[in-house]
Amino acid sequence: MGSINVTFVLGLVVAGLGAYMIYPMLSTPPVPKVEEKWWGAGKPTKEDTRIRDFKINVSEDVLKDLHHRLASHLPFQEPLEDVKQHYGMNANLLKKIVDHWKTKYDWREREKFFNQYPQFKTQIQGLDIHFMHVKPKQTKGLKVLPLLLVHGWPGSFREFYEAIPALTTPQKDRDFVFEVVVPSIPGYGFSDAAVRPGMNPAAIGVIFKNLMSRLGFNKYYIQGGDWGSMIVHVMSVLYPDRVIGVHSNMCFVNTPIANIKMFMASIYPSFFVKEEHINLTYPLSRIYSYLLLETGYMHLQATKPDTVGVALRDSPVGLAAYILEKFTTWTNKEWKDLEDGGLPKKYTLTNLLDNVMVYWLNRCITTSMRLYSEAFSGEYYGQHWDRLPVKEVPSGCLRARHEIAFSPDFVLGEKYENLIHLEDYDNVGHFAAYEEPDLFTKDVYNFVDKVEKLPRGPKK
Repeated sequence: MGSINVTFVLGLVVAGLGAYMIYPMLSTPPVPKVEEKWWGAGKPTKEDTRIRDFKINVSEDVLKDLHHRLASHLPFQEPLEDVKQHYGMNANLLKKIVDHWKTKYDWREREKFFNQYPQFKTQIQGLDIHFMHVKPKQTKGLKVLPLLLVHGWPGSFREFYEAIPALTTPQKDRDFVFEVVVPSIPGYGFSDAAVRPGMNPAAIGVIFKNLMSRLGFNKYYIQGGDWGSMIVHVMSVLYPDRVIGVHSNMCFVNTPIANIKMFMASIYPSFFVKEEHINLTYPLSRIYSYLLLETGYMHLQATKPDTVGVALRDSPVGLAAYILEKFTTWTNKEWKDLEDGGLPKKYTLTNLLDNVMVYWLNRCITTSMRLYSEAFSGEYYGQHWDRLPVKEVPSGCLRARHEIAFSPDFVLGEKYENLIHLEDYDNVGHFAAYEEPDLFTKDVYNFVDKVEKLPRGPKK
């Protein structure tokens, strides 16, 4: 009898400890308070709230320096035989890219392309924030809906150029059109970088909320992929009274419970996952081996961004290799088996080099990579943003088959409690707006149409 009592007590203790450990994973943490810090040099001063016209105008000295570096780079290391892209950017492919850059890429022509949309800068919390603001030309009889588009790494505001015309042009059978705002994340492109630690996705969300307020928008739609998906998630949690709807082309769930469910689904996939998605969630060993293969850069950038940044800021060839490698396997995992990296299937070399030039001309690769350190810091991780769901804001997901990580239906509900739109696309990867602008814009329109037709409509 005594041994039974001891066993019973031990069982209670074990159960209690298990409950104690599991409860925090099941409960929703409180929403952190995010301060509006001063991120510029020196002590806070009176903010210059003017919205200033901006045009890209690169000096001849900068271009001469670029061409000198392209012409004088060291000989490439010869690739292994038949290695394709399995060791990273194949030198034979890189030679073609660099040759195009030296002989066919005309920056002055591309500068005109970049300046086709109105661009501006304004000071927010001590930083000059760069953004495009494109208004529709035809609005008669239509609702004009503000839409904030947020890029990620290694992308830039350049990703959305081909999508903007459709977003700002009235579409058949739609009673609305978008007024588009595309900022450069602080430390990216033509936006200033923070001078002190702490510029994480939540801090960026605050800055973009202030940007939209300064433009006169109290309620608006938001869209993002990569870091943009994290930033718009944070904004939806912090400002549900401002965000009418949130759309993402990288709806990723990383909660403890979601990971447990994913593990179970890898063992019994047919119980959890649609048949067409089984190969994306099973076996788990394949999924994690792929993540290990493709996320080495992330560990480096989350721990030592300033070290690798030295090399990438100094060499345009190295910068192009580092960035454009991601446009192969992140667009389609199977492209690593192709001599040309698959790039001609979705992109032109000129369009890809546009994005590289945004990083080179602003020497912003180091400051862009610091976002990884900030997002994986103990302070930010300790705020449990991954476990904070979007409760009130209607949410929509463009789910790409070739995205780096796949989140099945049964875990998306943990993060997006008001998920009203979910569409799967087979021929899309990580850079949806860059790869398939027509498909991207159609999905955004379809999502917003659903929000606008909700019984109560958007929040007033």
